[in-house]
Amino acid sequence: MSIDTTKAVVAERALTAGVAILNDIWGLQRDPEIASVAAAFDAGTVIMHNRTDVDPEIDIFDDLERFFEKSLAIARRAGLPDHRIVLDPGIGFGKSLQQNLALINGVDRVKALGFPVLVGLSRKSMIGKLLGAEVGDRLLGTLVLDTLALARGADIIRVHDVAEHAAARTLVEAVTRA
Repeated sequence: MSIDTTKAVVAERALTAGVAILNDIWGLQRDPEIASVAAAFDAGTVIMHNRTDVDPEIDIFDDLERFFEKSLAIARRAGLPDHRIVLDPGIGFGKSLQQNLALINGVDRVKALGFPVLVGLSRKSMIGKLLGAEVGDRLLGTLVLDTLALARGADIIRVHDVAEHAAARTLVEAVTRA
């Protein structure tokens, strides 16, 4: 089980109740105590990149690397070991469509930072924009983008349609092992 929160008090309650993974959509940068809570519970911690504003002119990889440097420094100061950390490029959070696509294509660049990478693409609005599909009709687009992310090195995908994604991952792994 995991909890998505930016608040230390919520994280502490969830971890006390047995949640094992903390996902902070602001990369430990909003609540100064959340990293300490994660460290105290030795929780798996997803550090997600986020932006308050979409700026299509910035180099999204440079922005992401600077953001993660700050987040990782916070985690380390709190005593959260690197092996408990997963990075999430935050597809759909404060990014333009082109930046989101570049991040999917560049998962290997995120992976080069030395941490496992999680991507959450399931039913994202960008799929709707690209395919003209409503939320309930985005499975095919989700499968294609998740498969591309896996092929480029993503370690974890967050999904709604588990059986379909398990089958896709089996195929990706078979091809990459060949």
